[in-house]
Amino acid sequence: MVVDATDLAVHWDRLYSQQRPSMLSWYQESPAASLALFDALGVRPDQAVVDVGGGASTLADSLIRRGFGDLSVLDVSQTALDQARQRLGNNAALVSWLREHVLVWRPQRRYDVWHDRAVFHFLVEESQREAYLATLHAALAPHASVVIGTFAADGPEQCSGLPVARYDPEGLAGVLGTDFDVLQRRHEEHVTPAGVIQPFTWIAATSRT
Repeated sequence: MVVDATDLAVHWDRLYSQQRPSMLSWYQESPAASLALFDALGVRPDQAVVDVGGGASTLADSLIRRGFGDLSVLDVSQTALDQARQRLGNNAALVSWLREHVLVWRPQRRYDVWHDRAVFHFLVEESQREAYLATLHAALAPHASVVIGTFAADGPEQCSGLPVARYDPEGLAGVLGTDFDVLQRRHEEHVTPAGVIQPFTWIAATSRT
């Protein structure tokens, strides 16, 4: 199992180098579930957003079109970040690009919105989840919003050669704990570019502190 930050970077760089982003299983032309949950939470364009594990995701594109001006994309893969930068062209300058491993990242600022699609389910060990939550708390501004999507309980058991943990809405909410109020729970059936259906669980929450 790949857990070391350097090994993870090599692993994901290789995957992003082998295929175009639009051919990878997690690709979405439009991040519809993420945007719907942003709307449900009342996320505003003047708020600071960090997309954890954003890689070559199109979420930044969508948020720029909505007028968001304080965007950060964090990923362990430099290759993924470079692909996103290239796709955005001149708009890439509107984004802060952070090549970091979320489990050891030490945020230098606070964010109003934490977004994570398909990072948390790779944390199969309790110590990894604890480290993730420590980073999350360190990164959040008061009363921040959190949007997390993982494989659902009936989703895949592995992704990209790595084991994953699967969650129903109650289980995912329980991981966040009592410091958050979960306002939305959502089921999504993501269709991969190869036509495979991958069930996802989403939660949208706000911090009580």
